[in-house]
Parts: sequence; C-alpha cells; structure tokens
Amino acid sequence: MPPARAPLETQAGQPSWRLENGSVSAFLTRRGGHLGPVVFHTPAGPIQPFSIAPWHDEELAPDTAPVLRGLRGDFFCLPFGGNETPWRGERHPAHGETAGGAWRLLGLTHRDRAAELRAELRPRARPGRVLKRLALRSGETNVYCRHELHGFTGPMTLGHHAMLRFPDEYGPGRIALSPWRHGRVYPVPFESPARGGYAALRTDASFRSLRAVPLAAGGTTDVTTYPAREGFEDLLMVSARPPRAGRPPVAWTTVTYPKRKFVWFALKDPRVLASTILWHSNGGRHYPPWNGRHRRVLGLEEVTSYFDRGLAASAAPNPLSRAGVPTVHRLRPTVPLWVNYIFGVAAVPAGFDVVRRVLPRGDHIVLCARSGHRARHPVDLSFLAPPA
Repeated sequence: MPPARAPLETQAGQPSWRLENGSVSAFLTRRGGHLGPVVFHTPAGPIQPFSIAPWHDEELAPDTAPVLRGLRGDFFCLPFGGNETPWRGERHPAHGETAGGAWRLLGLTHRDRAAELRAELRPRARPGRVLKRLALRSGETNVYCRHELHGFTGPMTLGHHAMLRFPDEYGPGRIALSPWRHGRVYPVPFESPARGGYAALRTDASFRSLRAVPLAAGGTTDVTTYPAREGFEDLLMVSARPPRAGRPPVAWTTVTYPKRKFVWFALKDPRVLASTILWHSNGGRHYPPWNGRHRRVLGLEEVTSYFDRGLAASAAPNPLSRAGVPTVHRLRPTVPLWVNYIFGVAAVPAGFDVVRRVLPRGDHIVLCARSGHRARHPVDLSFLAPPA
C-alpha cells in the first residue's frame, strides 16, 4: 500500500502532521511520533501544556540518542526505558524505535469537526508492527491515543511519556494520582555529579505518600506541587491499585493549575499501563544537550516497566515484579495488544485547588476537588476498553 499523502509542517524543528477539530490543534512529528505542541481551546483560554526541548533547532552531536532530537510532548515507547543492556541479543535504542524512528503515515482525515490519524512503524530489533491511531472528537478538548501491537513475541515494556511545562504565567501545578500501592524512588543513583548531574531524592527510598518522599540530605519533600527542587533531576514511581471487581478499570493522573483554572488529566486502564513515573526535570543536568537549561518540566509517564531500567531489567525478576506489579507484557504474535490512553484539558471553576477524586461516568468524568468544587468534562471512557 502506498503511503498516505498529507502536508508536513515544520514545528520547532521537526516535520510534523497537523490534526485539529476546532477545540484542539495538535502536531505529530514524523520522526519519533512525538505529539506536540498541542493547543487546547478552553473557557480558560488557549492552553499549551506540553514542553518542547530547548535544543529543538540546534545541531546536536552525532551520538545524540534519536529520542532526544525532537523531544517534546507525549510519545509512545516500545520498549520503554534506557535499554543499554541487550535482551537476548535484541538491541533497542532508548525508549525504542517508536520514539526515534520514522513513522509511515497511513491516513489523516478531517471531517465534521473531528480528526483521525493512522500511522505505522515496523521495528527492526524485533519483528512486529505498531499501529498508531490518534483521534480528536467534535467539541471535545481530549486526545484519544491507541497503539496496537501486532505480531510481536516475548516480554516487552511499554509506556506513554508525557512531559508538561510550568511557565510562570500558569503558576504552580498541583499533582494528584488515583489510588496506588507501591511508591519508590529510582533504585540506583539517578544522576552523577562527576558527569554534571544532580538529584535530590534518596536513592531507592520507599514512601507511602507523595507529600513525604525521602531526601538524600535527610528529611522529606512534598512532590505534589511543582516546580520544586530547582537544580535537580529526580525520578520516582508509583504502581496503581488493581481495579476492584464491578468497577470501571480506569486510573488517572492529574495536574491542576489553579491560577489558570484548568486541569490536565490522563486516563488509562491500569491492567495495561500498571505504573506512573514522575520525572522532575528542573535544571539538574549540565551535560549535552541538557546543559542546565531543561527546567520546570514534569514527566508523567504511564508505563508497564521496572522504572526506565530497560527491557532486560524489567523482564528479569525485580523488586516490583516480586511484589506482584507487572513490569512487562508477554506478547504473542496471534494476540494483538491495544494500549489505549486519553489525555485532555478541562476548565475548572475558581477555587478548584487540587483533584481529590475522578468519577468515571461513561460519557464524561467528574473532577472533584479537595476544596469541594466539581467540574464535569465530556470524555468517552469506552475508548479504554480492550478489543472484543
């Protein structure tokens, strides 16, 4: 089948395809499939929540990882992680070929104030096919993402890698997650001062609350408000509670921006994306291409993986898998795996401080704040269901 034809526009240094529906304008890079910038048109005004790396228009060193060249927004990782150690001879780049390889456009349609994009990538490291489907629906400020994995065999890590920005005009963000069961800081030193990298959290520390995460210097810190800990890079991970019988299998991640009166949210099936990584990137890396300038960025990464330690570490027994948390999917060539994920922006009333609960209601969600305020937001939760 010949490739579909659609105009490419250069956005922040990357040839990209545009999707729009009147409520959302989004760009997907051809190289790596990074989704960004994305602008949501809301009662709170236009919102562009995603970060774009400051080196997007620079000439980078030849050995720069492909995923870093157009780093922005949200992208799909297969396998998720650094992947420095090969798994049974398979050599995957950082966050997989899906995050740095060339996607082939299959179709891009705009109709009735809705949009849909289909693209595919066939990795070289392991035979199989990844089909990407992105959809914008009429009247909604949501992005529906589906990645279908066809023909793969063996264990595999995977995940979405959303990165939010926190400019002064947005004010501080308040982070809240659906109920979780395991919380841990990165299991080995996340940065090396000898290389020019600095981390604030205590390596491999466990925690029961995001408001009290151990610091390397002693004491604890609250990671529910960001920006924070300027000059440091840190990574921690929590694993969702399994869904209760009879309840929708929906887990959520939210950031409330009270100053701008909006909430960024992500929805997932925790049986497919078992954990959430929080990557605090606030100027703690002083080596290329970071050079101390990647600041006020928060990664909220929905994954099935052992942190970002790569496929080999995630497929082997590890502390998370021993505790009953899935760190890989066991793929079979005749059984496709659908990875469904929704993110969006919802306007909220004045006084809405931080999300306490997200109530799924089929064709909408209700965002409930600790302050008692509520906001209803249309979203089709049936999208998260696996294929029949």
